[in-house]
Amino acid sequence: MIFFGALSILWLPVALPIYWLLRADSNLATILTMALLFVELLFLWQIWGRFVYGDRYIYRRYGLVRNRKNLQEFLQGLAIGFWLCLGLFITEALLGWIEVIHPSASLIRIIIEGLLSAIGIALAEELLFRGWLLDELQRNYRQKTCIWITAIAYALAHFLKPVEEIMRTAITFPALVLLGIALVLAKDKYGDYLGIAIGLHAGLVWGYYIVNVGQLIEYTNRVPVWVTGIDGNPIAGLMGLVFLSGLIGIILSLKGLVTD
Repeated sequence: MIFFGALSILWLPVALPIYWLLRADSNLATILTMALLFVELLFLWQIWGRFVYGDRYIYRRYGLVRNRKNLQEFLQGLAIGFWLCLGLFITEALLGWIEVIHPSASLIRIIIEGLLSAIGIALAEELLFRGWLLDELQRNYRQKTCIWITAIAYALAHFLKPVEEIMRTAITFPALVLLGIALVLAKDKYGDYLGIAIGLHAGLVWGYYIVNVGQLIEYTNRVPVWVTGIDGNPIAGLMGLVFLSGLIGIILSLKGLVTD
């Protein structure tokens, strides 16, 4: 709570004027304030590690290390997450639940934009949840407790929205908890490096970005939306739960396949 209090003192005095000045363009305001928040998080984590724990290299403890192994694990995670996401859509296409259509814009541009966006989102969220928060919990609690608290906190962070919207998209919550569990297990199974978790997260976001922004599919409405995903979100449905459960199985079975 002290950490988030300090973060609010740094962030809100700048973020609120940005929201007010750019209220006509909420998308730009969100991008700028979230970018500012991430920069301040990077700064505050460094201060937190040095003055609270006497650790000048706190990012190493979080698992953000520049070495070949971490890069390999990131690339492997990126491939697994990307093909898992596409595999979900391919399965639905084979079942006749969606139809593949031609992209509405330049697919190459969308692929590049999607990759950059996915890496940025994954880096920020993994540093926060599987880096800082997980580390704080591991200092005082058993690993199972840390996994569940981190996963639930991750899911709750995505549900800061009106009550009606929470009820409408409730099936997304268990999917986000499963994803949170999968990402913690991935970091744990691969030697506490953060590369695998960032890669998996980025791969899933990247695959969805290409399909969604590229408008590559249309739903045939042969099954209810709670099966394929509410609002076209692949994890907001039964199929998403199945594939995320499969992701946990993949993580547990692939332990040790990345060489040093």
